[in-house]
Amino acid sequence: MKDFICVQVRLDFHRQIKNLLQRDLYPFHFKQHNKHELRRNLHLIKISNLSKQYLDNMENNIVLRKDVNNIPAIRTLVKDISLRNDPLLCDKLEAELKKLPNLTHARLIQYGDKPCELLRYFPMISSSGLTEFSEICKRLNLFRMEHLGNITGHKSYYLISYLAMLEHALIEHAITFLRKNDFKLVSVPDILPAFLIEGCGMHTAPERTQVYTLKPNMCLSGTSEMALAGIFQDRLYKKKELPIKVCAVSRCFRAETSGSHEEKGIYRVHQFNKVEMFAVCTTSQSEEIINYFKNLEISLFKNLNLTFRLLDMPPPELGAPAYEKYDIESWMSGRKIWGEISSCSNCTDYQSKRLNITYLSSNKTKFVHTVNGTAAAIPRLLISLIESNQMKASSISVPNVLQKFIKQSDVKKEKRFPELKLAKRIKH
Repeated sequence: MKDFICVQVRLDFHRQIKNLLQRDLYPFHFKQHNKHELRRNLHLIKISNLSKQYLDNMENNIVLRKDVNNIPAIRTLVKDISLRNDPLLCDKLEAELKKLPNLTHARLIQYGDKPCELLRYFPMISSSGLTEFSEICKRLNLFRMEHLGNITGHKSYYLISYLAMLEHALIEHAITFLRKNDFKLVSVPDILPAFLIEGCGMHTAPERTQVYTLKPNMCLSGTSEMALAGIFQDRLYKKKELPIKVCAVSRCFRAETSGSHEEKGIYRVHQFNKVEMFAVCTTSQSEEIINYFKNLEISLFKNLNLTFRLLDMPPPELGAPAYEKYDIESWMSGRKIWGEISSCSNCTDYQSKRLNITYLSSNKTKFVHTVNGTAAAIPRLLISLIESNQMKASSISVPNVLQKFIKQSDVKKEKRFPELKLAKRIKH
């Protein structure tokens, strides 16, 4: 977004002026100004760059993505500020500019509302594949989700014995694979400041949000992508240092769940484990990096004997940060649906502008591009794995790549762990 010069999430006006200077967009020599002058001059620059053509282009992009159209509000604020430079109006303009989504890759325009299927993979496995995950795992005494309201609340679960071992095997497999592909493993925090989450593109406002707020300005992380992005905040890199590829395992917390039949059980829950990939790169590298992430995901899932398809997602499915996005859906034979198990997104400079992540190229400062992708999202990957690798009503085949972590080739009923039995409480 070459002309989108002023959208910064942090209300740090000194740093914003510095960024504008670095990009040779500040219209006069930088001198000592007080805070109110900095605020006034910054918004004057914004107004001068919010041309009719720019706003028209952004409005067309919003309509294409079927997002909330706030361009009329921006036009009104620009007009009002040009008549009276009220600081409160300037703050409102700042807030509206932050809501604008990323641009959209040109190839996606023709898709409309439908994704484009690019690939479908069918493994050669023998499986009845008719039993839904929860049913077969309860039969094997590996899973608890019912009658937990007095213990852990709605949409919580226990993975027991071999199922818990499969969860850790999936994580270890993904990490081992990524480290062989030169990713650096990072252990990340789960509690993050709201500005970092918002800078990555998720809303923390109380109305219908996926984010758990712990206290003012602190939240539970919805994905380790946010914490990984935070490592690079306010950093300036040399071009030769990029790309940088990192990965993390973390708990992910989501406030919203679903009550639909297709998404029953552990398909959509309040917390889960996930292995995430993240990269910062130059503006010319992001297209190559997202294709690289996509191919890594395909390789991971082929090794797990999953039936899956690769989708190039249409504009309405991108979310605010993504310029382009690929989803991978696995056929979950027990529930007879295609369920998303992975995605990867090229966010170009959407996140780096908000978190001030830059690099030097030919003595000029540019914003990096960021790319993210999911290597293993548990428990959805467990659902697909169990439903795809059923051998009989009483056993599950373990894919070859996981056997070295779980130390066995199949999973049978757990007889050493007490089975769930309900009993009425007797009053004395």
